[in-house]
Amino acid sequence: MENIAVVGSGTMGNGIAHIFAQNGYKVSVIDINEKALEKALATITKNLDRLIKKEKITEDVKTQTLSNITTFTSLKDGVSGADLVIEAATENTGLKLDIFKQLDEICKPEAILATNTSSISITQIAAVTNRPEKVIGMHFMNPVPIMKLVEIIKGYKTSDEVTKTIMETSKTLHKVPVDVNDYPGFVANRVLMPMINEAIITLAEGVAGVEEIDTVMKLGMAHPMGPFQLADFIGLDVCLSIMNVLYEGLGKDKYAPCPLLLNMVRAGNLGVKSGEGFYSWTHGTKDLIVADSFKRP
Repeated sequence: MENIAVVGSGTMGNGIAHIFAQNGYKVSVIDINEKALEKALATITKNLDRLIKKEKITEDVKTQTLSNITTFTSLKDGVSGADLVIEAATENTGLKLDIFKQLDEICKPEAILATNTSSISITQIAAVTNRPEKVIGMHFMNPVPIMKLVEIIKGYKTSDEVTKTIMETSKTLHKVPVDVNDYPGFVANRVLMPMINEAIITLAEGVAGVEEIDTVMKLGMAHPMGPFQLADFIGLDVCLSIMNVLYEGLGKDKYAPCPLLLNMVRAGNLGVKSGEGFYSWTHGTKDLIVADSFKRP
């Protein structure tokens, strides 16, 4: 593993590119939008500067990391010669299937194709390729440069050799890989998302307000942030998408997304990315102001 291609330059994509480049890999970042690529490089640079300020890395490491990254707007050019391709596009099944069909056609035969999906079946994704044994899930946590966990998800036909390779590759990034089987939501989101959904139900039923529920979970359960703040960081659209995958895949009412979550997504209140979710977010600061409509149910 020397050459890595990352498809998608959003929050997860630029984070994945960052950690591979910082650990000596040559990384191609691919996005159809040139401005998105510029934004990704700016984000990586900002995060590297933050690490320098904390004395975690040196200026030389920053320079080398950025020199390891090349951007492309052409998928074919970007994945040329890649040993490992990691798809980090929007959490949309149709889009991911289309990307993997293309990757299977244009990547070299020995290339491993990975997806950063947080809930979609690896087996389903692998089935649209002619190399299902070389398709695997690498579910990084956000923010990627900081969070240690990587869920490594085997599809039905993923080979043991590929699984071992990806486990070892993850360790070179100073991550902790965990071997997980291909079930809806895997482990992280099968446990996390129903908790967030239940918090939203608790709010909708008038049991307590946003701040109160978040405070209970932070102080009572030692969570670093409450479920509403976390949901805003993840993106309420992503939360809804994962809940739908759980509901459709497991067929149990307990996974049905709360109508309040559905309505917020329909209204465009997606959390940090839109500026307002369960909290109102001010630009350029982490300060939180609880949205008036959710202070009291």
